[in-house]
Amino acid sequence: MVFEIPKSKKEILKKKLKFIYDQETAEEFYPELESFIHDFAEKHPELREKNKNAARLSEKDSVVICYGDHIQAEDENPLQSLNNFFENHLKESISTVHILPFFPYSSDDGFSVIDYKEVNPDFGQWSDVEDIRENFSLMFDAVINHISAESEWFKKYKKQQGKYQDYFIEADPELDYSDVTRPRAKPLLTEVETAAGKKHVWTTFSPDQIDLNYESTDLMLDIIEVLLFYAAQGAEIIRLDAIAYLWKEIGTSCIHLPETHKVIQLFKEIFKLVAPETLILTETNVPHEENISYFGNGVDEADMVYNFTLPPLVLYSFLKGDSTKLTEWANSLEELDQGNYFFNFLASHDGVGLRPVEGILSEKEIEKVVDKVKAKGGLVSYKTNSDGSKSPYELNVTYVDAVRDKEKDLKTQVAQFMASQSIMLSMQGVPGIYLHSLLGSENYQEGVEESGANRRINREKLDRDQLLAELNEKGSFRKKVFDQYRKLLQIRKSNQAFSPAAQQEIFNLDSRIFALQRGEGSEKITALTNLSAEEVEVKLPGEIFVDSKQCLNDLISGQEYELKKEQVEITLEPYQISWLK
Repeated sequence: MVFEIPKSKKEILKKKLKFIYDQETAEEFYPELESFIHDFAEKHPELREKNKNAARLSEKDSVVICYGDHIQAEDENPLQSLNNFFENHLKESISTVHILPFFPYSSDDGFSVIDYKEVNPDFGQWSDVEDIRENFSLMFDAVINHISAESEWFKKYKKQQGKYQDYFIEADPELDYSDVTRPRAKPLLTEVETAAGKKHVWTTFSPDQIDLNYESTDLMLDIIEVLLFYAAQGAEIIRLDAIAYLWKEIGTSCIHLPETHKVIQLFKEIFKLVAPETLILTETNVPHEENISYFGNGVDEADMVYNFTLPPLVLYSFLKGDSTKLTEWANSLEELDQGNYFFNFLASHDGVGLRPVEGILSEKEIEKVVDKVKAKGGLVSYKTNSDGSKSPYELNVTYVDAVRDKEKDLKTQVAQFMASQSIMLSMQGVPGIYLHSLLGSENYQEGVEESGANRRINREKLDRDQLLAELNEKGSFRKKVFDQYRKLLQIRKSNQAFSPAAQQEIFNLDSRIFALQRGEGSEKITALTNLSAEEVEVKLPGEIFVDSKQCLNDLISGQEYELKKEQVEITLEPYQISWLK
């Protein structure tokens, strides 16, 4: 079947280009872009033949976030070890594997990519990625705000070769950059030696991560080629890393600029044409209103955004044993357009970002969280403010150690942690579970000491045989967390109420309880989580249930409750989870 871009779509693409560039540049660039889109579509018709009528995500979808070398064994490469572990232990529980950047890299544990199209030979090869795809959907990272200083693109820039002269952002160090939003306490510009003399290039994150210049249409086309290459390699979700910083303009904050949104919209329009089932997920670790701006008008930008407020707010709520702030925030969440989804997560390869709770928690409340996490062995990373001062940006800690109280008995520690996870699993959206949370991992202090990098506390590489031994050890913390997590995931995928599109209503029952109801009719599920160390009696009004003649069954404990005097009385043990249907 011959591929043709409809006239209406051509006009949309041209309009986006005219906004990003100017009319002359857009008109000059468009034929080249159209030719590339056409050639890709002709080469990959399979990406347009999927079921466009089916909902792309359902209650059966959950994502595990991991590094390509997270699980290691002597007799196989890391991607094979990862695949074997997932196939043997998680095939019935999860749908999707998010392999963090598995490309050759020079720093930042993969986020300083040397070559976008190669698999890191220390991890394996493309055939190993394909093997994982046989049992799971895949999510890839597109680390396209910056590229490694060791990349061929940057080497050619330093030699001032052809189009690569324009691939990076040169700037005068004497100018005023005080308005620029700084996510790191490192210099914004880095001096480099080139064939044309010394230059200062833009480096938002580190001197090894050189920001790309999207004012170059050659660079834009190369990046579009990378994104579509990922789709062709089986990525059903593509995560746009640090995308908020993509466009730079001196005199502005250089974050969330209109051109950045327009570039993402351009990507989305291209995916609609040639890979309509591929979802775009934006990673923007910022306050909620800024974060959800990446949905655009609901159909023209990101399909998914990280729910960045959830990790710090859930942590605050558990540390305080009070759901009030969490309940208020969850109740304020807007209804998303059809096809838009929150990517709900509590832990990731990064730490727990604090910016997303600005305006929800006071500085004093954030300070208390910081102090409590430090007391639990966690660390804190700082950002530089426009006035030169520094403030906490991120908590570096495993979510296990952030939430649990190690002075309590093992059963209570497991209950504390799993209660936190149940909130993320029950809320409207798609759950993203960091592998170390799934495995109940503790702080990896040795990694911090060896590397000097705070984030290594949550990035331990695991020996397969030792991991399996711990998961088989009766009564171990790892085994208890892993078994309970898989049970919750299997319950979740068996109930339509947990579809990301299913209705959500938040209840304010007790300050120690987080309560919500998902779904409609007989599929309704009421999820209750006790955030406190206290036993709490909850009275649920009968009108929130479908049929007063039927019993309510707790899908987790198996206990049944009857409606009496137009209400249901439930006593929740400390940190108990109850999913009532």
